[in-house]
Amino acid sequence: MKELYKLHAEMCKVFSNPIRLEILNLLRDTKLSVTALISETTLTQANISQHLSIMKSKGIVTSERKGKNVYYTLVNAKIIEAFDIMREVLSERLKREQKIMSSIRRSR
Repeated sequence: MKELYKLHAEMCKVFSNPIRLEILNLLRDTKLSVTALISETTLTQANISQHLSIMKSKGIVTSERKGKNVYYTLVNAKIIEAFDIMREVLSERLKREQKIMSSIRRSR
């Protein structure tokens, strides 16, 4: 069981970076080349490649070379389900906090 916790923590570390979360979201339904990811994110090739390398080493994405292009895809679609659940939880939290702040402002 401890090994599972260790793997879980390692995967969560990968998702502690906003750039990797953005890449994850872009790969949610499709296979994309590094060039397409650069275009979508406006990040440099070196930066994108670094993040993809980390994600690949942790088993989150896989790559496939087609000619000059390397395409990346998610290893398991359930990663997106977890991503969406976490975003939903955070969105609900933000809404609660905004309500509280609005209530405080109105009471002044």
